[in-house]
Amino acid sequence: MFLAQSRLIVVQAWPMLVAQLASMGMMVIDTVLLGHFDTDDLAAVAVGSGIYVAVILALVGIVQAVSPTVAHLKGAGRMDDVAGALHQGVWLALAMSLPGIVALLYPDPLLALSTIDSVVEAKTRAYLAALAWGVPAWLLYRTFHAFCVAVGQPRPLMIISLGCTLAHGGLASVLVRGTSGLPALGALGCGVSNALIGWLALVASILYILNSRQLRSYRLMQGWRPPRWREQKLLLRLGLPMGMSSFVEISAFTLVALFVAQLGAAVVAGHRVIANLAGLCYMLPLSLAVATLAQVGLSAGARDFARARVSALAGMLIASVLSAILGVVLWMFREPLVGAYSNDPVVRRVGLSLIGFMAAYQLFDAAQTVAAHALRGYKITFVPMLVHVAAFWGIGLAGGWWLAFRMQPPMGASGFWLASLLSLIAAAMLLVAMMWSAMRLQERQGLAD
Repeated sequence: MFLAQSRLIVVQAWPMLVAQLASMGMMVIDTVLLGHFDTDDLAAVAVGSGIYVAVILALVGIVQAVSPTVAHLKGAGRMDDVAGALHQGVWLALAMSLPGIVALLYPDPLLALSTIDSVVEAKTRAYLAALAWGVPAWLLYRTFHAFCVAVGQPRPLMIISLGCTLAHGGLASVLVRGTSGLPALGALGCGVSNALIGWLALVASILYILNSRQLRSYRLMQGWRPPRWREQKLLLRLGLPMGMSSFVEISAFTLVALFVAQLGAAVVAGHRVIANLAGLCYMLPLSLAVATLAQVGLSAGARDFARARVSALAGMLIASVLSAILGVVLWMFREPLVGAYSNDPVVRRVGLSLIGFMAAYQLFDAAQTVAAHALRGYKITFVPMLVHVAAFWGIGLAGGWWLAFRMQPPMGASGFWLASLLSLIAAAMLLVAMMWSAMRLQERQGLAD
């Protein structure tokens, strides 16, 4: 059973990995374009993308409650209820779009967390304002994404993501640098391109759902159901802790840019380079974790708790081994990796001083990510959220701030990355223990039924 479940996880994970890397590729494109365009624009995207990623992934975490919900329904054989779960997810995504737009159009509370150069702040605000208009599209697209993963159809999403990244590369290059009479927009051009590509991704996903033979049996577009408060409450009960976990986890890394901004544009740009690499590396355990969630959810829905346990352990082993290897590769090739992002020698020096922390935490990041998603497959989301808050905000952000600015001598940006490593170790230990307890409890309950 272990080999069979491992194979299922890998088969489902690799298209998601490609899709996630393609999505992250949009940020890589922005970083590389601006790294060779202007340091102030790169710093603006470093700050602005930290805010954007924290906001959008918090909202995406909420709408991804569709995935365990649909997985449980499919596992239990309740096929007639699957379409309704997607419909409710769409209404939830539309509702979540409004606070997302407001947060990006009025980022003053977040920008007030740090002292930022006035030029960088102005460019950051323009970048966020452009991104705001893509929020509804990205949330709806991620809702369809969560549904397709739950029913075992991730490959079309891979194709859509690859196409959108290629389109963004061409469009952003034109908008950032300017050509044929168009002005060079810098950071603003990246924001405009990201928003437009979001709508392209949404249209492509709708066309797939309308024409897919694999999804036809679910009758997804027939008998469209209006919002129902009872079903919305069930989604929110799962989704709000998931969204909070995503926000806490991402903000503990990306919002560091706000704190290190006071150390200068070169430092925040160097942090951005390593944060971008960290985001790329995170896609490996995240893809395996989402595939693990789907398999655990299907098994738990069918009340096959032995298979659910094997799925969780298989996902944990695969992600941990591959991520540990990735950490070694990062350290071996640190200089060419950092050098590919920027021509500025100061930015490169900052990046090289931070990459060791990121290479060291790959194993722990994989363990906590898979454990958290396996727990979501069991529909356990609240206590893992508390673990994330304590680890990532308590140890990561608060501890990082003390190490960076209050310890003597201050560690600067390195303090935040050391605290991030410690926070991931703590989260991994707690969540793996919780996953093991949940597996044993579910199996005992299954035997008692």
